[in-house]
Amino acid sequence: MTEFKVTPWNVEGDIDYNKLIEQFGTQPIDDKLIDRVKSLTGEVHPLLRRKIFFSHRDFDWILSKYEKGEEFALYTGRGPSGHTHLGHILPWIFTKYLQDAFGCELWFQLTDDEKFVLSPQLSIEDTIKYSYENALDIIALGFDPKKTRIFSDISYAKTMYKHALQVAKKVTFSTAKAVFGFDNSTNIGLIFFTSMQSVPAFLPSIMHKKKIPVLIPSAIDQDPHFRITRDVAEKMGYYKPALIQSMFLPSLEGPNSKMSASKQNSAIFTVDTPKQARKKIMNAFTGGCSTLEEQRVKGGDPTVCTIYQYLYILFEHDDEKLNEIKRRCMSGEEMCGNCKKYLAEKVVTFLKAHQERREAAKDRLDEFMISD
Repeated sequence: MTEFKVTPWNVEGDIDYNKLIEQFGTQPIDDKLIDRVKSLTGEVHPLLRRKIFFSHRDFDWILSKYEKGEEFALYTGRGPSGHTHLGHILPWIFTKYLQDAFGCELWFQLTDDEKFVLSPQLSIEDTIKYSYENALDIIALGFDPKKTRIFSDISYAKTMYKHALQVAKKVTFSTAKAVFGFDNSTNIGLIFFTSMQSVPAFLPSIMHKKKIPVLIPSAIDQDPHFRITRDVAEKMGYYKPALIQSMFLPSLEGPNSKMSASKQNSAIFTVDTPKQARKKIMNAFTGGCSTLEEQRVKGGDPTVCTIYQYLYILFEHDDEKLNEIKRRCMSGEEMCGNCKKYLAEKVVTFLKAHQERREAAKDRLDEFMISD
């Protein structure tokens, strides 16, 4: 196992998720918690059943509140540094499941301010443009317009800023350095930003003028921001937000490569054409052997295969079919080319439907977007 690094701005290496739970101090999702969700909803999403959402903070507390008749809100977000890829969509798909299953209000933050201060190559105009583009992908996933509020930090700053100041006043630079590793070269915009990312955890309570529990579904790289949010929440008169956290969709280039909006071949983007998506999949890293003859004898390794991981995480919900794919791979009965074609068909089918909904979303922005 190589060394890995997980921060809100950088994910590198072959990640040991059990070790990450220990490092961050979160709790693993266990079967008992999954059974509890099933008893409340009647259905457990594959992302939870397969423990792609593997870690949490106080998710059991949120369920207890719900069992007592207290509704909770959802909050998630996106840093608009480029077009949306399938790794970004993964937690959003689960967020939609939660909204549908529990009837939740959703606050969706587009952190165009963060991406501007973080990225030397991006202008404010760039991040605002990508906020609009990313919002189309959010809407295309089918969230309830009556219960979903999407906002960019820049265009909703008048509402957010006074609450961000209250967070900032309670967070020392010493804490920020310890959590994020800031040093003298870090710009002050980035140092302040976690104050802005904290605010949506309190907005449901502010808007409804009563304390409302909030659950934040996200990839686990965002946990450091919300450790600070949780530290200040009760001091400000709110509940600590609960978290439920996912693994990452791997890069198509292999287990030690980072999926990135700046690396076109590392990920499949929602705006990719079917031809582009097929090409990326057919060139993806697999767990196969160097020759067909060797693979027939030794079999492949699905644990490192990006094709199998894409099927396991997002594109094959049938457990029996997935197990058969795994068995045939390991026995040498199945060649990588066939699995690539199988995944490509599923991805292209998804992209075509998503892009139709994405185009229709251009006329629906006003149903979802809020601003000052």
